[in-house]
Amino acid sequence: MTQKITPCLWFDGKAEEAMNFYLSIFKNGKVVSVMRHGEAGPGPKGSVLAVTFELEGQEFMGLNGGRHYSFTPAISMFVKCRDQAEVDHYWENLMAGGGKPMQCGWLTDKYGVFWQIVPTALGEMLQDKDPAKAKRAMEAMMQMVKLDIAALRKAHAGG
Repeated sequence: MTQKITPCLWFDGKAEEAMNFYLSIFKNGKVVSVMRHGEAGPGPKGSVLAVTFELEGQEFMGLNGGRHYSFTPAISMFVKCRDQAEVDHYWENLMAGGGKPMQCGWLTDKYGVFWQIVPTALGEMLQDKDPAKAKRAMEAMMQMVKLDIAALRKAHAGG
């Protein structure tokens, strides 16, 4: 059985392009299916209606739904990174071609999807039993755009 709940991302005609973009960034990804319009439409016969793909074991659907809706930060893709190299990889690649950086490790990619690129170390620092250390880590993060693990650790330690 496949995943019971699959996020569906609404694109304006670029679902297949976006899927291929994401597959080029995430090492563990694959195309599950590409559904095309048939004789009944509503789009031109043969054009892409929807795509289903997998990134790091998580299934997503991309729907070419038109211009009616756009993404907001209320829903974002949260990417857990084990080290700075992963933070840098995802940040730089998701920013490629017109992405926009945001504060605290957030960015919007060229398709308008919101992403949080976050080192797992940050969660550990923010949950430190010493509230002063957690506060310093939070304050440091609030000043950053792309998250810097070394700077977060330094702030957490009090240096």
